[in-house]
Amino acid sequence: MRSNRTTVEEPIRLSDYDYDLPPELIAQEPIEPRDAARLLVLDRRTGAIEHRIFRDIGDYLRPGDLLVVNDSRVLPARLFGRRATGGQVELLLLQARTHGCWEALARPARRLRPGEVVTILPRQSGLADPAPAMIVERLEAGCVLVQLPSDVLDALDRYGHVPLPPYIRQALRDPERYQTVYSRAPGSVAAPTAGLHFTPELLAQLQSSGIRLARLTLHVGLGTFKPVQADDVREHRMHAEWYHVPVETLAAIRSTKEQGHRVVAVGTTSARTLESIADRLEVEHELTGWTDLFIVPGHRWRVVDALVTNFHLPRSTLLLLVVSFAGRDLIFRAYRQAIARGYRFYSFGDAMLILDKS
Repeated sequence: MRSNRTTVEEPIRLSDYDYDLPPELIAQEPIEPRDAARLLVLDRRTGAIEHRIFRDIGDYLRPGDLLVVNDSRVLPARLFGRRATGGQVELLLLQARTHGCWEALARPARRLRPGEVVTILPRQSGLADPAPAMIVERLEAGCVLVQLPSDVLDALDRYGHVPLPPYIRQALRDPERYQTVYSRAPGSVAAPTAGLHFTPELLAQLQSSGIRLARLTLHVGLGTFKPVQADDVREHRMHAEWYHVPVETLAAIRSTKEQGHRVVAVGTTSARTLESIADRLEVEHELTGWTDLFIVPGHRWRVVDALVTNFHLPRSTLLLLVVSFAGRDLIFRAYRQAIARGYRFYSFGDAMLILDKS
């Protein structure tokens, strides 16, 4: 497991990373088309801010720049069931263990007992038969280890629901809108949302202008959205997430750096993965492993030169990462402008491009 914790002498107070957001600015559904989202462009050297549309992102990229995307695909990982008592159970699958066992975030976790059998219900009546699952162990932080039958795992799309964030209060008409157009490796419980803005046409346009595209995989799990509860954020510990970086991506990063071009991380998950492997870019084989890297202010960025990201929840690990990249004053000034101009926030919201335009 890769761990690269930042050393900062002064406490990093969680209260310094709070802000007020009008509830009506929390996007409840994706915009159509994908690349019609707004784009706030922030120059982290000069502090200049521009307001554009996402499909204009090519105006700020140069031939030779490398877009690095996370191609993880969201699993229908939210399962509903019932206990023998008739009580309801909700399981959010987080991480596969062995022989059909999964770590899952459970409700009500405190009432579930090892050895208890719960009945997993199909997504729609008649779509599949209810199936038994056994609680193997209670874990920390509201999680359990659950043994799922092959009936469920082999037909997860018949049992599982897309696990939308809790601040999205309405059902998604098209589940594919919570997937990036380049997703292909199932394993995440939340979308790498910065990538939701790209269309096949926009990607083709960027590549035709000399901007390169590389893929990696980080399966988004509890680590990305687990709330920070420590007053000094350095005491927070990230839940490890699995990543895979192909040898072709490593070669593309090396050549990009050697030629003086920029590595542009699409999303915080891509950024975390790239920074997790910063000392292994020279290897001649693929990289696979687990990262619990927690990027906070004071982190020395070694791989990422520019960042595409959405607008994140206050007091979150994602906001801390973005602040570490551009500085607290700049990010909070950008957020204030975005709020004043009615930008849409969070998973289905608008985007930022943070770069040095010099």
